[in-house]
Amino acid sequence: MKIAVITLSNQGSVVAARLVENLPAAEMYAHESVVTDGRARKFARIVELTSRVFHTHSGLVYVAPTGVAVRAVAPQVGHKLTDPAVVAVDVGGRWAVSLLGGHERGANDLALAVSNILSAEPVISTTTEALKSLIVGIGCRKGTDCAAIVSAVRAVLGDARLDAGDVRLLASADIKSNENGLLIASRELGIPIRFLSSDEICNSPRDFRRSEFVQDKVDLPAVAEPAALLAGRRTTLIVPRKVRDGVTVAVAKENVLWAE
Repeated sequence: MKIAVITLSNQGSVVAARLVENLPAAEMYAHESVVTDGRARKFARIVELTSRVFHTHSGLVYVAPTGVAVRAVAPQVGHKLTDPAVVAVDVGGRWAVSLLGGHERGANDLALAVSNILSAEPVISTTTEALKSLIVGIGCRKGTDCAAIVSAVRAVLGDARLDAGDVRLLASADIKSNENGLLIASRELGIPIRFLSSDEICNSPRDFRRSEFVQDKVDLPAVAEPAALLAGRRTTLIVPRKVRDGVTVAVAKENVLWAE
């Protein structure tokens, strides 16, 4: 997935640089007024740049106001099956908005990947995703294989009579973001995974059970329960942490407005 990361400001260039460092096949485009280390390709007008990269890249990430991104891509928009995935990120690196090509072209996955890199909040408004309201938090030892994680998730959901089709996200701590077992389990289950920053977990005021074992091992009060609670909005813990073959699983439910 060839990705263009586009920024208009010096502040945005800091965010863009981090994304380029961590997203495979990403290249940085910066406005000619932006001070960079020389690795960014410069442009004068964002609309002209967009017309050049829209059909040559499978993903565009604008580190710029959403309105700017909308106006830049509007003249190029054709069909949902051929347009690139478009994501807009604020210059503070706080929000990653799936703007165009959500399911069909991978913008939802790209927004989640960006949010994991920046510890940002992914904003995904696709209706089929909004209808899903469960988040599964996962904690595991280093090197835990995919099969154990998938088995634990399915067992906990099954015991609670919850449908895996209602799970919007898997969630864990950022210290687990390179765990192959978790990443492969996410793909096998067909559920995207979000990684919460350790700082957010440590400073969370949410009520969850602390674990001395986890505190000693990874310097976090817990993983599965806070990850499940913090990965969504208006969440309630409905399945406290359960341990299956060394994998800890907890489930939270988002209280969506239409269900209230």
